[in-house]
Amino acid sequence: MLSREYKIVDETGIHARPATLLVQAASKFESNIELEYNGRKVNLKSIMGVMSLGVGKDAEVSIHADGADEEVAINSVEETLKKEGLI
Repeated sequence: MLSREYKIVDETGIHARPATLLVQAASKFESNIELEYNGRKVNLKSIMGVMSLGVGKDAEVSIHADGADEEVAINSVEETLKKEGLI
């Protein structure tokens, strides 16, 4: 299992558009990928789960990946976070 922590710097946090892109990135992989915020973990492949966290600016989040392709998966999600200006 791999875990990485990030600080969200985008003014609007993880809103609908970047959440959709994160879900799409995570859904390409076999590994179980979770987003953790304020002690709550949700499946990063679920748009409803991601949106339910209400991640705002300056939030500290963790991404956990567990499975055969966990390293590639977590790197892909991190790349999406960077590309969208979230971190």
